[in-house]
Amino acid sequence: MTGILLAAGVGSRMRPLTDHRPKCLLPVGHQSLLPRTLSALQSAGLAECVLVTGYLQPLVEEAVRSLGLAMPVRFVHNEKYATTNNNYSLWLAGRETDDNSILLLDADILFDPHLLHLLLASPVPDALLMREDDRLGAEEIKVSLDGPYVRQIGKAITPSRAAGESIGIEMFSRETARQLFRVLDRRKEQDEFYEASFQEIIDRGARIAAISTQGLPCMEIDTPDDLRMASALALTLGL
Repeated sequence: MTGILLAAGVGSRMRPLTDHRPKCLLPVGHQSLLPRTLSALQSAGLAECVLVTGYLQPLVEEAVRSLGLAMPVRFVHNEKYATTNNNYSLWLAGRETDDNSILLLDADILFDPHLLHLLLASPVPDALLMREDDRLGAEEIKVSLDGPYVRQIGKAITPSRAAGESIGIEMFSRETARQLFRVLDRRKEQDEFYEASFQEIIDRGARIAAISTQGLPCMEIDTPDDLRMASALALTLGL
């Protein structure tokens, strides 16, 4: 299985903190997100990681090389990072996965590493991690279910109809990844999140299970307030 880590974004809502440092290298507690995430992928047994860079690419690559990981990390640069959405970065990564099954993550998530083991232990080969919450708003990537499987995914879902929030960590079999990358090849230039392509393959019959995070901590960092909350969480829980 190949890990895909998307770290191309500018992090404009984090400015001025991201004026000279990418979001994944901002300190969260005692450590930034990038080494946390790569270490978690390595500990989970991933064969390799494809890391998509964009904004401040040299800093990201230098940080990864300084870690001395045993897990190989291949870099893919999104030259259009300022004008494209994360669907384009994921499409770029797809050309480097050697037709493997994939574990996809965004690089701006603080999460308990045990969540990767929960996902990888799923008996269903296509699955995403979902945080169950009845206080969702307009900004979260929400999930509605048909039994254990995702029926709809996206921000536009009415919160009262959502079972929870997709936290940005997904696993796809080789066959489903092939289907996803074919869809992305057509949609990559559209200004949309990659969940729109997830929805298309679901509408075509893909069955993606929603795996509960079981209360294990996880949060996406989009704003300075998020960063303060995440830092406090990391220090409190020893993440």
